[in-house]
Amino acid sequence: MSAVPAAATLDHLVVLAPSLASGVAWAEATLGITPGPGGEHPLMGTHNRLLRLNTGSNEPATQPGGAYLEIIAINPAATPTLPPPARRWFDMDDPALRERVAQTGPQLVHWVARVPALTAALLAWRELGIDRGEARAASRPTPAGLLQWQISLRPDGQRLFDGCLPTLIEWGPHHPTAAMADAGLALQSLALQHPQATLLQAACQAIGLDEVLISAGPARLSAQLATPRGTLTLHA
Repeated sequence: MSAVPAAATLDHLVVLAPSLASGVAWAEATLGITPGPGGEHPLMGTHNRLLRLNTGSNEPATQPGGAYLEIIAINPAATPTLPPPARRWFDMDDPALRERVAQTGPQLVHWVARVPALTAALLAWRELGIDRGEARAASRPTPAGLLQWQISLRPDGQRLFDGCLPTLIEWGPHHPTAAMADAGLALQSLALQHPQATLLQAACQAIGLDEVLISAGPARLSAQLATPRGTLTLHA
């Protein structure tokens, strides 16, 4: 199997909302925190708000930034520059997921792992028979300058393993957490449960990702958070 030069780590949790306003209201009611500013993603026609997420772990010296929680929604005022028939990331164009979020409100749907070498990580997964997609350049403007990254995208936008297998990201020189204040939000544990737990475990090990708990069972992604309103667990 191809070697991956350094360990992967949690980059961010993805909370999908029917609208950005409803996502902000959810964060205030559920977490007790008003999200900080985010931005727009012209490639996907989406926009977000962000919260710094303390993990209590030491970051690899080769990787920038910390972790965060992303509240993301389709921007009704934007047209994606992503050429059809490609679909938005995180299954955001999936009718069943969109209906569920519309009916039940903002919810954890996915997570993203940061890697120092995206191409090498994708190759390691292909050797396991997992096609996480191709590396795609993306960016968004911020008051401090342009944020740039590469992210693993499939043309069908699928998350894979019911959202338990992370999307992979490789950041440029700047990371969004550099501009985020401590919001009093901390990740206590991240747990993955899936019928294909053995393969999911192998995929995490292949990129040096060892900070998540993996078990066999019905598909579920769980994040236990310490918040100003106490400890709570988000489930996908």
